[in-house]
Amino acid sequence: MIVQKKRLGDLLVESGLITEEVLQQTLKEKRSNQKLGDAFIEKGLLTEQQLIEVLEFQLGIPHLSLYRYPIDEQAVAIVPREFARRHFLMPVKKEADKLFVAMADPMDFTVIDDLRLTTGFQIERAISAKDDIIRAHNKYYDIDDSMDEFLDLLPQGASLSDDSRMTEEDSPIVKLVNQIIQQGVQQKASDIHFDPHETKLVVRYRIDGMLKTERSLPKHMQNMLTARIKIMANLNITESRLPQDGRIKMTLDMHPVDLRVSTLPAIYGEKIVLRILDLGSSLNHLENLGFNKLNMQRFTNLIKQPNGIILITGPTGSGKSSTLYAALNKMNTEEVNLVTIEDPVEYQLAGINQIQVNSSVGLTFASGLRSILRQDPDIVMIGEIRDTETAEIAVRASLTGHLVLSTLHTNDSIGTIARLTDMGVEPFLVAASLSGVIAQRLVRRVCRDCKQTFKATEREKEIFAKRGIKIEAISRGKGCGMCNSTGYKGRIALHEVLVVDEHIRQLIMNNRPIVELRDYAMKNGTIFLIDDGFLKVKQGLTTTEEVLRVAINE
Repeated sequence: MIVQKKRLGDLLVESGLITEEVLQQTLKEKRSNQKLGDAFIEKGLLTEQQLIEVLEFQLGIPHLSLYRYPIDEQAVAIVPREFARRHFLMPVKKEADKLFVAMADPMDFTVIDDLRLTTGFQIERAISAKDDIIRAHNKYYDIDDSMDEFLDLLPQGASLSDDSRMTEEDSPIVKLVNQIIQQGVQQKASDIHFDPHETKLVVRYRIDGMLKTERSLPKHMQNMLTARIKIMANLNITESRLPQDGRIKMTLDMHPVDLRVSTLPAIYGEKIVLRILDLGSSLNHLENLGFNKLNMQRFTNLIKQPNGIILITGPTGSGKSSTLYAALNKMNTEEVNLVTIEDPVEYQLAGINQIQVNSSVGLTFASGLRSILRQDPDIVMIGEIRDTETAEIAVRASLTGHLVLSTLHTNDSIGTIARLTDMGVEPFLVAASLSGVIAQRLVRRVCRDCKQTFKATEREKEIFAKRGIKIEAISRGKGCGMCNSTGYKGRIALHEVLVVDEHIRQLIMNNRPIVELRDYAMKNGTIFLIDDGFLKVKQGLTTTEEVLRVAINE
């Protein structure tokens, strides 16, 4: 077979999807080990589906959806798992001397030649989405091997005394835990939950904000699995009556993975949650966070102020840390002394002094904050305001010429003012110190590969009209192999930016009701969470159901 050796960039320019200038710019900016196609997708210049269509049309390579394809297990046995995983390819069937292989990058001729030499087969290429290939790996390569091995080697009621089972790299329990974590990372899960039930242990992944059950494990595997995770996180494996917190740093497929571990005693054993920290998001730019133009301008003005408190609010998992780190990243210059106190330090940023809270030796937010103020800081970031003492020190720091950034758990921006006074901070101190509040939520983004436009329903038009927004068409995903048939892929943030001006300060000092503050904010052009959500529905980025799931429609 004569393989046509054309370059991907040239094909994309020929097909009119990108210009020569965009190609050269992307080649300059992409990471050294990053594939060009991935760089285009990451920058949002192309969808994976568009990339597949170009290769299919221009090179005549067939597109194969592995979602329901009957894969031949004999073909799978021919290609080693590590090779298939490293190069994002999946063997699907063999016929005589031909091996049919689905590839994420069918133009990687080096891999094709390697595969031909190692297997002795002629290679026939097809193109598949990367996520499709990962799911096929999970289904055909990973689970069954280690599960069978585990169940063979682990008799029911086995004790935890055999430490070698827990630490040797080729032991089945170590392999199983690594696989569960690896699949979570590959599926872009934010959390992995190990839920103990009466007769089984359920493993669930939180993907795009939604929990989905990945698999159920036999109950007698629970103790071994819990002990292995605790050993990895340097926790006390004999203590099962108290909650514990730890951290795991590991390397999977040459990528560093950082995990926060939390254990909690429940009636059927310890529940464990692993939070997967996306190290890439720490270097996020504010421009990539989905702020609309007005909110972006207001937020940028807030962080340029020399002093005052800026609070980012929202529930757990609403992207507060990403926004906070993006703001720090923007302000991090050699002219300023930037100090943070966090519990725990999630992302390490160069040029910033980061302090980890350690309650066991008395280093709390409050005591650490007092010491920071003696270190001549310009900007102070407090991981979270949890108590009155921290709130009061933060207020005093902002009144003495420091810019303070922090997070708080409240429902919306206006509610933050009530929360601070409820914590015992005097209204006149809140009024004098607070510069602005950003409330944030995450909603699922409509999958760009299977996006379809529909006419808005009468009910939707009515809901939008109440907020003064006119809508004719909305976008939904019909479900495809790229988004696991959910119609959503990835998430986008909704924001509400409240700038505290003189009038709001007067209202706070006079203890005026929340309704008055809200009315004034509305007249002043504040875009509330629900409005920002509806504007993003209008742009075709998300759906009405998603917005109403996270924001209150008054």
